[in-house]
Amino acid sequence: MGPQGRGESPPFPDADLMYVVDLLAGPERERYLRVREFLQDHVREQSIPYWNREEFPFGLLAEMGVYGLGALQVDGSSVLLKGLMYVELARADVSLSALTGIHNELIVGTIKELGSEEQKLRWLPGLEAFTSLGAFALTEPDHGSDISGGLETSARLDGAEWVLNGAKRWIGAGTIADFALVWARDVEDLQVKAFLVEAERPGYTAAKICNKIGLRIMQNADITLKDVRIPAANLLPGATSFAKANDLLRDSRAWVGWQAAGIQLAAFDIARSYSLARRQFGKELAQFQLVQQQLADILGNATASLALMVQLARIQEEGKLEMAQAALAKATTTRLARASVAMGRSLLGGNGISADFEMGKLFGDAEILYTYEGSYEINSLIVGRAVTGKSAFA
Repeated sequence: MGPQGRGESPPFPDADLMYVVDLLAGPERERYLRVREFLQDHVREQSIPYWNREEFPFGLLAEMGVYGLGALQVDGSSVLLKGLMYVELARADVSLSALTGIHNELIVGTIKELGSEEQKLRWLPGLEAFTSLGAFALTEPDHGSDISGGLETSARLDGAEWVLNGAKRWIGAGTIADFALVWARDVEDLQVKAFLVEAERPGYTAAKICNKIGLRIMQNADITLKDVRIPAANLLPGATSFAKANDLLRDSRAWVGWQAAGIQLAAFDIARSYSLARRQFGKELAQFQLVQQQLADILGNATASLALMVQLARIQEEGKLEMAQAALAKATTTRLARASVAMGRSLLGGNGISADFEMGKLFGDAEILYTYEGSYEINSLIVGRAVTGKSAFA
């Protein structure tokens, strides 16, 4: 009896059982495959020691810039291609995926859509090449989920300058960025506005947040602003109310869903490879029924997440994305990611708790996906409000 009769048909090499990548047009598919190969060959394993040391790999960032990953927001890529790039970035390393997503969605996108022509000319070329970095400074020490109404950082116009005071927390790339997009409340009209604050400004300090259980390559920071003076021209002219920030946050929830699909594919890749290489009781782990069930469940979760995100991409491409849809996608895919990575950790046994075998690294990173860009609970309540018409929070 041939291999097919024994149920031993060759495994799918890239785990794309539903041919999602085939939805890309020819040139985009070719670009996607090139980037995937680069990320798997030059980023995935190289990221592990940086993750262990909580260090940032500037050399890898420069290489990513060569592949155009700093300009996904402005290079004409389809929403689907951009999303699948985030999948592959997370499949290689979640921190670098987070950095690339924030960079494109919240930094490049904000300046492109809401910045002045002078701001665009000054910052966009370096950002697109990944030779410059920005930080999106919204969350505060005492305000995360309630930031829309609770934001305390203040901005006061003093002649030709703005004076900023306050504190920000969990700011990605805060210690390595060239500037921060600081969201502060104008003391005059009480509107939340966005300001470009160069990192070298007197009174601006950023301190690295250490000892995180996940996203350890991402240099999150506590930022303090004490009488920081910036030119009046550093106000983003299009970012003059929190409604503008809310639009950006809606889109950023969407890209986390792609990350969640990517980390699940990584968990599947690692678990499958380990099950084929590891022998127990005289045979490969891959031959045990419970191991195959876990592999099937991880891949099923990943594929369901991808399918949800493909539909979300279609909605987004048509300009119909609402916060409830983004929240549903983020909450669902990160819940599935948490479950998938937990199964992967279990499958690897004791080796599953070590970052050297990668699954321990994913296990920590999955917790961050579950929490950031709106916690699982808050995103669930956003969906609940949409389907009942009743708000469970202010």
